Amino acid sequence: MKLSVRQVARLLSVSESEVYRWVDAGEIPCVVVKNQPLFGRAELLEWATARRLPVSLELFENADEGGTHLRLSEALERGGVHQDVPGGERGAVLRAIVERLPLTEDDDRDLLLQILLARESMGSSGIGDGIAIPHVRSPLVFPGTAGIVTLSYLALPVPFDAFDGKPVHTVFTLISPTIRAHLQLLARLSAVLLDSSFKEALLRRAGREAIVAEARRVEAALAHQHAPAASPLPIQGSDAE
Repeated sequence: MKLSVRQVARLLSVSESEVYRWVDAGEIPCVVVKNQPLFGRAELLEWATARRLPVSLELFENADEGGTHLRLSEALERGGVHQDVPGGERGAVLRAIVERLPLTEDDDRDLLLQILLARESMGSSGIGDGIAIPHVRSPLVFPGTAGIVTLSYLALPVPFDAFDGKPVHTVFTLISPTIRAHLQLLARLSAVLLDSSFKEALLRRAGREAIVAEARRVEAALAHQHAPAASPLPIQGSDAE
């Protein structure tokens, strides 16, 4: 289910008039149905993350199937941190990242690479400040697996045609058991990327232990701040585009 202007305003803590201004200026991704702008959750997250806008976790913090909450810190611990990932252009970088993902022998790495390349053909996945998340709108869903987030530091900065013009040096790759879990992890990643200490750890290319500790610290702060909404917005698995 798409989001309305009122819901987007609540999630971004802005006025509805501000959302309409973004729509009129063509700044925010949406579709217009019967003269009403509607917004996809993944696209909204990608847009807000790139513009350093805090997003309420209200929409994404419902327990996933099975009654569990995915934690970014735990997903990073499972996915690991890779230093000096090679590649001189986007395709080569994505291939090197896929080769390093903690997958089983039965998982089709070539298919994953094609998904990531297809996403890049739709437009840059660079979100600014040298960071890219290659599959925001094309979730890598592996039913029955735990959420995995892999952090890759590139050996050389690579042009990703990011909106701020900066080459990419850091790439996050998410593998999720469900689309809902993908959105939950993505929302948490968006939140930690607003934290100055976490960003500083990325700039100094910190290892897994330090990155996981930083993510755990931010998530603890979010848990303290977050209060359950009286009427949470529904999440439907069909909205990942």
